[in-house]
Order: sequence, then C-alpha cells, then structure tokens
Amino acid sequence: MTIEFSIGRAAEISGVKVTTIRYYESVGLMPEPMRVESGRRVYDQTSVDLLGFIRHARDLGFSIEAIRDLIDLQENPGTDCARADELARRHLAATQKRIEQLRILERELKRMIDGCAGGRVGSCEVVTSLFDHSRCLSGHKVGLN
Repeated sequence: MTIEFSIGRAAEISGVKVTTIRYYESVGLMPEPMRVESGRRVYDQTSVDLLGFIRHARDLGFSIEAIRDLIDLQENPGTDCARADELARRHLAATQKRIEQLRILERELKRMIDGCAGGRVGSCEVVTSLFDHSRCLSGHKVGLN
C-alpha cells in the first residue's frame, strides 16, 4: 500500500511551501501529482523525497535549470557523474565570485560608514557617496535584488 500525502502534508514534511510546490510543478521540476476523485493533489513518498532534494539544492543556491539537470541525472543512476561534478564546480566558481563581490561591497560600505562621523546630511559620506559614485573606491556591483 502506498502512503499518500496531501499537498499541505508534503509541504510540512519537505519544508517546501505549498505555493512553491505548485511553482515547481508549473516549471516541470516536479511531475504532475496524482489526484483523487475530488481533484485534490496527492503525493507519494518519492515525490516528498524529490521535494526535499529540490529544497536542499535551492538552499545551496543551485538554479532551477541546474536542479532540473541534477534530477535528470539522478533518474539515471548508472550514468557517469561528470555532469553533476561540472554543475557543482560551475556553481562553486559563481559562488566564489559572488563572495568576492560581497567583500568589495562590505569594504565600500565600511568606508562610507567610517567617513560619516555624524553631523549634517549635506556632508554625510553615506549620502554623498550614493549620489556621486565617483566617490566610491571600487566598481562594486553585486545585484542583490
């Protein structure tokens, strides 16, 4: 007998929000779930395990595309893992680049804060640096949005 979980229970077990599960289904990371007569989604343990896999990969910062590739690889356990290694190495390199960009940003923010000794906004290093990028010591651009 197969154990079936509602979407709410699958979300609770996997740590993935219900809306996120629906999103993963819409972008093809998760297969369409089985439905009972009433149309309610039901998930089996394999689906819940896959949700956990996706959540963990997202927690590590893997893109949806990389996760899709990793799922495809996982579904063929006899294949060479060179592609998984390549995906992880590429993600590591991108993460290291982002860390360096964040360090540059940190130094620039500290410089701005250290230059702001209180006083009036007209002479505030934070505000004037934000209005005049040439006052910054680095060409920072991290894109946190």
